[in-house]
Amino acid sequence: MTSLPGDSDSSGSAQRSDTAEAQIVCARCGIPAEGTPVTWTCSVENGTRHYFCDGCARANLRAIEGRLDSSWW
Repeated sequence: MTSLPGDSDSSGSAQRSDTAEAQIVCARCGIPAEGTPVTWTCSVENGTRHYFCDGCARANLRAIEGRLDSSWW
């Protein structure tokens, strides 16, 4: 399981600043997430997190499971 930026992996409580969080958008289609996208797929490619909405993740499930970078699919 991955944690969102600012979450603490070593303690039971997440530490977040009270400042506005950056808007998360789908790296494939650009649709913005409403709040924290708990059903979206998160992929780390070259050290950068990429979030994919449900529709884009479903359409490219085989490539995601094959661990292909999103630039390939």
